[in-house]
Amino acid sequence: MLQRVRAQLRQVSAQMARRPVLCCGAILLICALILPITLTCGREKAVVALARAPGRFFPADGPVLDLFLGQLEEAHVLREEADVSVVFYYAPWCAHCLTARHVLQQVALRLTAQVQFVAVNCWWHQGRCRKQKSFFQYPVIHLYYWRFGPIEYRGPVQSEYLESFILRVSTPLTYLPTSRALHTFLTHQQQGVVGYFQFNSSPQPAGYISFLLSALHALRRDHQGAVRFAVVTNQAVAEGVSLREDESVYLHRRLNSSLVFPRAQRNLTAQAICDWVFENRESVVHWIQPTGAKSYSLEAELQKGPALLTFLPHNPLSANQLLDQVTDVALRYHSCGSEDGVSSVPRCCQSLLASGAEASVCELCVSHCWALSVCVEHVQLSSAPCWSVQGSYSPFSQISVCCRSIPRPIPVSIPDSIPDSIPGSIPGSTGSIPDSITGSITGLQCRTNNTLRFYMLDAALHWTLAQRLGATNHSGRPFITIINLRDETHYVLKHTDSLEDFIQNFSVSFSPLHRHLVGHKQHQHTQSLIQEVTSDSFLDTVMDSQRDVLLLYYSTWCGFCSLLNHVFLQLARLFQGNGALTVARVNVGHNDLPWEFMVDHLPSVLLFPRHRKQMSVKFPENTPMTVPNLLRFVLQHTSHAPWEESDSGAESASLLGAELHRLLRDVSGRQEGKCEAS
Repeated sequence: MLQRVRAQLRQVSAQMARRPVLCCGAILLICALILPITLTCGREKAVVALARAPGRFFPADGPVLDLFLGQLEEAHVLREEADVSVVFYYAPWCAHCLTARHVLQQVALRLTAQVQFVAVNCWWHQGRCRKQKSFFQYPVIHLYYWRFGPIEYRGPVQSEYLESFILRVSTPLTYLPTSRALHTFLTHQQQGVVGYFQFNSSPQPAGYISFLLSALHALRRDHQGAVRFAVVTNQAVAEGVSLREDESVYLHRRLNSSLVFPRAQRNLTAQAICDWVFENRESVVHWIQPTGAKSYSLEAELQKGPALLTFLPHNPLSANQLLDQVTDVALRYHSCGSEDGVSSVPRCCQSLLASGAEASVCELCVSHCWALSVCVEHVQLSSAPCWSVQGSYSPFSQISVCCRSIPRPIPVSIPDSIPDSIPGSIPGSTGSIPDSITGSITGLQCRTNNTLRFYMLDAALHWTLAQRLGATNHSGRPFITIINLRDETHYVLKHTDSLEDFIQNFSVSFSPLHRHLVGHKQHQHTQSLIQEVTSDSFLDTVMDSQRDVLLLYYSTWCGFCSLLNHVFLQLARLFQGNGALTVARVNVGHNDLPWEFMVDHLPSVLLFPRHRKQMSVKFPENTPMTVPNLLRFVLQHTSHAPWEESDSGAESASLLGAELHRLLRDVSGRQEGKCEAS
């Protein structure tokens, strides 16, 4: 084989020696092929330019340290040096990051003495952050408390919300030095957890570290911070919540009996405490924050049952009186186990001496039942209605002196126009409330089948949703509505009614509340052949007893509905100028209608004859919607000729008849053409 190849090479070299021109041509051809390939590859490399080095995203003299080259190691060093640090991962091109940059600068200016703020460019391809982190969206905000973290912030990118969350991470525990501070904490917090630890043996007991980490775990699971943690070091103060053993944890609940962490069944670890709190906590009022127009968080909550949504202006850095009022109503609504509207939950005393109990027990009771502190072996009961001695209320089965308070009656004003035979009528509504409901909202959850769930939304963030539900103006007042997704109904609270009356009216079997109809407002009233009907103008237009109304039900997502526009325009031209027939249409996708006027599919055409609105007729579904068929349908179901009340009756009748004959000839001609073709 090798000898044959060698022989061929010798033969080729001999021929090239005899013909040098052929040898030069082969060399030139090879060079001509290699040179374009080399130039093309070299030019392609020159097209791809190196990316420019990123610039600063935050000002150099600002409170936020900007690591715009993605130096993740330097961020770790800064985080370990600070007690509390905020790390802001961003991409320079992201619009959300540009918006959050201004918010972060505002918060950093107020908290720069307490918190370390670091920003890291996680989009620069040569940076360490891009190589080690895999974020699917930007910005990402992580908080670190000493070496615990990260705690991701998932709330609204607003300065008040972000600052409130950072402050909660900075101080995860509230120190309660006195009994008054303990009472204030348990009274103003819906869900409070109190830990008792003695700091005599060591500066920081092991149980205290676990309790501190459990508070941080709770913030990681719930960024809204609905559960608050507090610590007590004084034994006398701890006895206010029946805590006598060191390293004990107390979960305060308003509706059910409060609990103490079971040390015998579970280890006192941070994760165990956090899981125990979230398993046994009470959620009376829920804060929800839909992320956008297509968020499923609100739909998931509405699927659970009827919901009362309250849109109110909220600032998490300050107290909100409206929030306290709605929370008080929700607590009394869920307070079951009552008789005749009087709650059976006792109002207990913080401290009481047995010798002076007979004269001052009711004066010493606080406004909310929050503790069982004093064990009394023998108490002389008085005849006052507020006295009550309960031996099974304490988790330790200790006898405590408590008093019972009667809730305030609901003021129900009955106007003079309402007869005396309808007791319990609510102004602004029709119907009456049963005796089992009238009088108090306390424990109403256990006396009705329409159990409500209470939700709160920030009006400043979700006012667009409130407008879609029926809110008119953003005047600072709360907007409250009840949504029943199962019945596809919702009701809006009027400013003249009270919240308690609103809830009671919804809870009865035959609710006197009127379903709120949401529709688009028609700002411009232009003259057109086809009248556009909305939720507000539907009854006035359709139920006009002096006119026949031909109504088309359509929607923007219905493709076949748009094909009928020219058909109805031709039909409207035939009846143009007469006052007996109105051709109208309604967009049911944007306008709610009463149930008795709804249709099962789109498009649908209904005729409402004058003087006989209850005898409306639907256009047959198996009949094509053409101008002759619609015209025949109108003439067949009207009790008079549509041109009878016109001033030029004969002229209109002749024109209409001529047009009708022309359409009939056109239809018959098309049918004959189809027969000949077949």
